[in-house]
Amino acid sequence: MNILYFLVGCSVLMAIIFLIAFFWASNTGQHDDVHTPGIRMLFDDELPEKSEKDHFSN
Repeated sequence: MNILYFLVGCSVLMAIIFLIAFFWASNTGQHDDVHTPGIRMLFDDELPEKSEKDHFSN
């Protein structure tokens, strides 16, 4: 029975730690922009421009 008290105490402590981490992330701006990361993968990456040396080698 003592182990149950220990496990419940650990569970409550972990829940409090995760709650504090969530509020810290919210206060530091972690969740300010929720739209851009979802559409960022749709943008094409810009291809690097070839130099003149590359144009003459083909």
